[in-house]
Amino acid sequence: MPKLLIVDDEQKIREVIREYAEFNDYEVVEATDGMETIALTKENDFDLIVLDIMMPKLDGFSVVKEIKKSKDIPVIMLSARGEEYDKLFAFEVGVDDYMVKPFSPRELFARIGTVLSRVDAQKNNQNKMVFDDLVINLPAREILVDGKPVNLTPKEYELLVYLVQNKNTALSRETLLADIWGYDFGDVRTIDTHIKNLRNAIGKYRNKIVTLRGVGYKFEG
Repeated sequence: MPKLLIVDDEQKIREVIREYAEFNDYEVVEATDGMETIALTKENDFDLIVLDIMMPKLDGFSVVKEIKKSKDIPVIMLSARGEEYDKLFAFEVGVDDYMVKPFSPRELFARIGTVLSRVDAQKNNQNKMVFDDLVINLPAREILVDGKPVNLTPKEYELLVYLVQNKNTALSRETLLADIWGYDFGDVRTIDTHIKNLRNAIGKYRNKIVTLRGVGYKFEG
């Protein structure tokens, strides 16, 4: 259940947003001023903040700047101020979206859904390396080709990840042996054998692993 922090000094606005949030299965925490908002974000993890600009003690712009120093929480700003300057400044300080009061609660929650979907997609992409239908899922240590898992030995997996993380970079056999196997010296033919097995395993993407004669290999991404 996504957790929202609703920040506005007007109780009626908080009540309306809470009603829609709970109807849409969001958990809600409320705050009435900027200082309270900062304190809550230090003590809790929120999926998104709906934030007013004009508040007691500390304005919304200053709140966003302070929060962004330690946490990357998406923010949708609500304001009676609809001037272009205010909107541009809001985006400059790190706001994800901006709505002018009076606002439609239905539109607000449509925007909340869009922002949360975008954030989830970004998080997923950070944990994956994707090249067409070749997907490396790092947390799961899983390789997929056309949606089907590929069976690799631990060293073959490490070799592929290393090549991809250093894509378009020429890597010598000696470098691969040292960085993956931890050997300062050894039989570099070990690399060739693992590359051959790796190419066979990833099938139609085998040509992405390019042999550099007299040097080693690179992954073309």
